[in-house]
Amino acid sequence: MSATIALMGGGAFTANDDIARAVLEGRSGKVLVVPTADAFEEPHLLVEAAAAWGERVGVATSPLMALTRPDARRDDFVAMANDADAVWLVGDSPIHLRTVMKNTPLWAALCAVVNRGGLLVGVGGSAAAMCDPMTDPRGGAFTIGLGLVDAMAVVTETENWSPEQLVRTRQLAGDATFVEMPTGTALIRHGVGGDHRWETVGEVVIHGDLP
Repeated sequence: MSATIALMGGGAFTANDDIARAVLEGRSGKVLVVPTADAFEEPHLLVEAAAAWGERVGVATSPLMALTRPDARRDDFVAMANDADAVWLVGDSPIHLRTVMKNTPLWAALCAVVNRGGLLVGVGGSAAAMCDPMTDPRGGAFTIGLGLVDAMAVVTETENWSPEQLVRTRQLAGDATFVEMPTGTALIRHGVGGDHRWETVGEVVIHGDLP
C-alpha cells in the first residue's frame, strides 16, 4: 500500500463511510483513533462513535487518549503509534491539537505512520491542524499548523461558513493554496515526497496549485 494522507471535511464517523472504506482497502483492518482535538468537549463520545463506525466499515478501533501535551510524550502512546497502520485524528479544535502535538515524540511517531506507507486521516478541525498554515476557526485567520502538509490551508465544514467569511479567509491565505471542504468531502494524497498524487472526493474547492 502507498502512504496516504486523507483530509476530510467533517462528520467524523458519521459522514465518510464510503471514503473510509476506500482509503482503508488492503490495510490491516485496525484503526487508531486519536480524539485530541476534542479534549475539552467529550472525547469519549468520539471513541464510542468510532467503535460503531468500525463495525460498519469492517475495522477494529483502538483509542489513543492523548489529550494533553504531557500525554504526547508518554512512551506507551508513542509505542501505539509506532505499531499503527491507520490513524484517525478527530475533534474540532485545531488549536488544541497543535498545542498538544507540535514537536513531540507522539507527533513524530504519527508522521512516521505515513513515511512507512501507512494511512493518516484528519477530519474537520483536525484536518486543518495537519496543514501549515492552519485555519483558526475562531476568526478565519491563519496561524502555524503541524505542517504535515505544507504551503496549503484548508477550511473544513464550510457549510457552516458564510460566503463573506470564506472570501475573507481566502484573501488572508496569501500565496498558500486554499481549499474549501464541506462535510462529506475529502482531499487525499497518495504517496510521499515528490512522488505523490492528489485525489478529491465530493465538492472540494481548490484555489491555487496543490503542493
